[in-house]
Amino acid sequence: MKTEVHVHGSVFLCKGVRLAQVELALRPWLDYVDADHLADAKSLEREEPGIVYDAGDRVVSICWTGDVGRSFHNKLTEACNSLGPLTEYASEVEVTYYPDSGEDEFYQFFVGPSPEAVHEFRRQCVTEDINHMLSRHLGKPEVEQVTALVTKMFDAHNPQKPAGDAPASATSSSTVIPLHPRNRHLH
Repeated sequence: MKTEVHVHGSVFLCKGVRLAQVELALRPWLDYVDADHLADAKSLEREEPGIVYDAGDRVVSICWTGDVGRSFHNKLTEACNSLGPLTEYASEVEVTYYPDSGEDEFYQFFVGPSPEAVHEFRRQCVTEDINHMLSRHLGKPEVEQVTALVTKMFDAHNPQKPAGDAPASATSSSTVIPLHPRNRHLH
C-alpha cells in the first residue's frame, strides 16, 4: 500500500562537497524513487522543487512529495546517515506521512557531521521550542528554570559520554506526536 510523504529541510554541506558525492550519499533514496540523479527525483507536487543541490550556497534543499511504501523510511534513514559526514553542521529534515486513515505522522531527522553535533542541535531545537511556548504563559525566570532542566537532561544523554556498546550515528530520528489535521504542504 502506498502512502503520500512530504520531506522538507535544508542540509548544509562542507566546503568542497560536489554533486556526485551528494548523489552517492542519497543513492538509497534515489534508487527507491528510480532516479539516476537529483534532478530526476521530481516531487508529485509541481510547485515543489524536489531535491536541489546548490553548490554556491553549499546546501541541499529538500521540498519533495512522493507516494511511498513501507521501506521508504529505512531508505531515507540510510540516505541521511550517508549524507551526515558531508555536512558542515547539524540540521533538521522533517518528514510527514499522510496515510489514508487521516492520522498524519511527523518525524524529524537530524543530520550532522557527528553524533555530538546532532545532539547539540537537537538540544537547541527543544530549548527554543520550549522557550517559545512557555514565554507566552510564564515569566522569564520560570522559563529559564525549565530550559536549564532540559539542558541538564540532554547533558545526561550526551553522546560524548560512554554509553555502553551502542554504536554512535551521525544521524538520528525521533517520532513526534501525530499532527493535528491541517492543510498539507504548508511551509
